[in-house]
Amino acid sequence: MIDIILEYFGEVILVRVKDKDITFGSKTGRDVLMASIEGIKLSKEGAIKEHPDLKDREDWREESIKRFKDKINSFNTENEIIDYIVEDLKKWGYVPLYKQKQGFRKEVLK
Repeated sequence: MIDIILEYFGEVILVRVKDKDITFGSKTGRDVLMASIEGIKLSKEGAIKEHPDLKDREDWREESIKRFKDKINSFNTENEIIDYIVEDLKKWGYVPLYKQKQGFRKEVLK
């Protein structure tokens, strides 16, 4: 299991990868609320920017999630998945802060 902590305009975001299962969370007070890719908010503009062919499709959200899962399943290790997610989120303004593999100390990414 690997956790990545990112910052997005002052909000702390957690991405957890365990095998090929990915959950996303944001800190609200003292708690971190976690959700799978199906449970997070996606913007249509961002999905279309990433996949222009979805512009006129009503199922743009479902198809974006399917493509994300297909991409994740193409990787062999948790590290490959984390590297992909960090690079992808950096394009959208997320700033990676820390990476922590289960059983190890956290690594500063700045």
